[in-house]
Amino acid sequence: MKLREIAAPDFDLAMTLNSGQVFHWEKQGHGFLGAIGETPVYVQQDGRTLNFAGLSAKAIVDYFALDHPLDEICATFPKDAAMNSAREFCRGLRIIRQPTWECLATFICSSMKQVAHIRQISAALRRRFGTAKKIVGCNVFTFPAPARLARTSESDLRACALGYRARNLLMTARQVASDVANLQSWNNLSDSDLRKRLCDLPGVGTKVANCVMLFAYERNSAFPIDVWIERVLREQYFTAESRVTAKTLAEFAATYFGAHGGYAQQYLFHYTRMSGQRMREIS
Repeated sequence: MKLREIAAPDFDLAMTLNSGQVFHWEKQGHGFLGAIGETPVYVQQDGRTLNFAGLSAKAIVDYFALDHPLDEICATFPKDAAMNSAREFCRGLRIIRQPTWECLATFICSSMKQVAHIRQISAALRRRFGTAKKIVGCNVFTFPAPARLARTSESDLRACALGYRARNLLMTARQVASDVANLQSWNNLSDSDLRKRLCDLPGVGTKVANCVMLFAYERNSAFPIDVWIERVLREQYFTAESRVTAKTLAEFAATYFGAHGGYAQQYLFHYTRMSGQRMREIS
């Protein structure tokens, strides 16, 4: 299959796909295999150019947010030591525009799980309940639609290593499949109303809601706080205070990191996680 080509300045494909915002892309040769919605995709980077197959150039630009003014976004970050290091390390990392249901379901499965475990769960769900499609001679599995998961059982989902998350995913899939939760119609809600609607779904707390708002609804001020980010906030911004509540951290993040706080969070998250991994490898 002949690959198409598109300019992709100020973009790091591998870093973006491995930054903990999306979990199903697999390394294949010089590029990556994955699915965008129902379409199998192959994409590889050659300097400032993306070569791809499976979708239109417009769809590739949209998914990888190549239209985001990254320099302008990064210029809004606060100029402190932790943020400066993260910004330098994460050059070219972009916030992907993910399909809403896939993003929601994946982050329901992510609770108390590390990135490697989330990838395993995503792969198991795709292989067991998704659809196999071919591209560049390889099989790619799409993420199962809510109606497909709604017809399964909790035990079926537990077989994909979801544990207690199986029930939450099943109940949410049934709400979405029956249109009780119309995810598409929520695009027009305010941030606070959208967060509330998401948190009403089984298995969705504030952290998961903020992830879905950031990665699926493009609410770039949403600032998910997981254990990595909580540690960064406490160690870098609240060093003089021994007791800081989760509410205080959330209020601080919302005001300190500004309109593109979600981008700042993702840079801090990836930088901190990679730095921690290097330290473990050295020790």
